[in-house]
Amino acid sequence: MKPNSKILVIAGSDSSGGAGIQADIKTVTALGSYAMTAITAVTSQNTTGVYSVFPLPIKEIEKQIMLTCKDIKPDAIKIGMLHSSKVIEIVIKCLKKIKTKKIILDPVMVAKGGAKLIDEKSIKTLKYKLLKKSLLITPNIPEAEVLIKKKINTLEDMKNASKIILNFGVKNVLLKGGHKKSEFIEDVYLGEHGLKIFKHKRIKTKNTHGTGCTLSSAITTFLSCGKPLNKSCELGIKYVNQAIKTNPTYGKGQGPINHLNSIKLKRIFK
Repeated sequence: MKPNSKILVIAGSDSSGGAGIQADIKTVTALGSYAMTAITAVTSQNTTGVYSVFPLPIKEIEKQIMLTCKDIKPDAIKIGMLHSSKVIEIVIKCLKKIKTKKIILDPVMVAKGGAKLIDEKSIKTLKYKLLKKSLLITPNIPEAEVLIKKKINTLEDMKNASKIILNFGVKNVLLKGGHKKSEFIEDVYLGEHGLKIFKHKRIKTKNTHGTGCTLSSAITTFLSCGKPLNKSCELGIKYVNQAIKTNPTYGKGQGPINHLNSIKLKRIFK
């Protein structure tokens, strides 16, 4: 089997393998494409929490992006953890040179405990400069609240928040509803394909580490292979739900999901 497309992932590293660059590579590979990476920061973490974050120098981030793309042009780009305004600025500078239109932004801004992961200056740079470069943004409810500076409690609030986010210049929004406490999860897509609500039953498990990274990478992969954006969102959500459902129950805390759920090995290696 040969890869169907080439994807550049710009994000942070997760030493536990459940989220970040590691989850991105697994997702892209499991869905049949080729992953390239530009690491923005190295984290020391496990399923019980993040213990340290080591930012990489700006110039090294730029070199990773430009040298990779100069040699192998990506069909799509997925962007995850950008820890400072300077990092966001350098990524924007690189995107102008690469000229890839299929850019998916997962705005990693809020930790699962509720703490902000980037400062106000970085949020403004992301909001007013990077969103304009993105085809799709995939915030969860806390991240959307940071962007619009309003609380989101209901499905109607999610729809209104999506409209506000579109006004910042991004073409499409997929607002994830997993933080709403309900039996069913509703994800709101709004953009070039109109309004669509993806509704699915909540899977009862504590093992959901890396779902946001995985979803955005799955959408990027489907999109890079020629699927329409709304269909890519639908297929990405299905892939993540199956990954949660079949999670391997690793770790003492919030464990990873099963990125291999889409793979069937037909060949026996001896």
